[in-house]
Amino acid sequence: MGWTTAIEALSQLDLIAVSCFLAVWLGISWFIENPPKRRPSTSQLMAQYRRIWMREFVTREPRIFDSQIIASLRQGTSFFASASMIAIGGGFALLGNADRLRGVAQDLTTGAADPVVVWELKLILMLVLAANAFLKFVWSHRLFGYCSILMAAVPNDPNDPIAMPRAMKAGEVNITAAKAYNRGLRSVYFGIASAAWLGGPIALMVATAFTLAVILRREFASISRAVLLEVSDSTVS
Repeated sequence: MGWTTAIEALSQLDLIAVSCFLAVWLGISWFIENPPKRRPSTSQLMAQYRRIWMREFVTREPRIFDSQIIASLRQGTSFFASASMIAIGGGFALLGNADRLRGVAQDLTTGAADPVVVWELKLILMLVLAANAFLKFVWSHRLFGYCSILMAAVPNDPNDPIAMPRAMKAGEVNITAAKAYNRGLRSVYFGIASAAWLGGPIALMVATAFTLAVILRREFASISRAVLLEVSDSTVS
C-alpha cells in the first residue's frame, strides 16, 4: 500500500487534527525564538545570561565551576538522546505489531475500526518526533563540546586581547546548543502529545492545545521568567 493510499485512509477529521498538530509544533518553535520585542521568551532571556556567563568566565579564577556547568549540560543532552533512542526502538517494535495494537484498542476507542495502515501512520508520527528529538539532542551535545573547547582556548590572562572575543564565541556556540536542546525538548513534548492520536483525532487536538498552553506558559508567563525580568538585575539589557 502506497503513501497516497495510506493518507486517503485517514478521515477528514484526522487530517485536520494532524495539520493543526504540525502547524502548532513548527509555529511555536518559531514564535519562541522570534518573540515580540516587548515580550521576550524565557529562552531568549537565558541567551542573554549565557553571554554574561562567558564575560564573567574570562575573569573567574579558578574556572572549575564553569567546566562543571558545561559537563552538567552535556550530561543532560546525553540523557535525553539516550531516552529518545529507547523511544525510537519501542516505536519500531510497535510498528511491527500495529495489528495487535489495534486489537488492544478495539474496546477503548471508536477509531479501532480504522485500517491497520492508519495505526501505522499514527505510530510513524510518534517515531518522526522521537527521531527529531534524538538528532537535536545529539547536535546540542556536540555543540556544548565545541563550547567547552572554545572556553579552554580562552587565555588565563583576562587582559589578553583575544580572551574576550574567544569567550564571546563560546557564548554564541553555547546559545546555539541551547536552541537545539530546547527544540529537542519541544519534540519530546509534542511526541507525547502525538500519542493521543491513538485515541482519535479529537484527543489529538485536545492534547495539542494542552501542550501548546503548557509551553506558552513556561516561556511567557512562568515565575522563572518573572525572576529573570526583575529590574533589580540591571546587568541584563
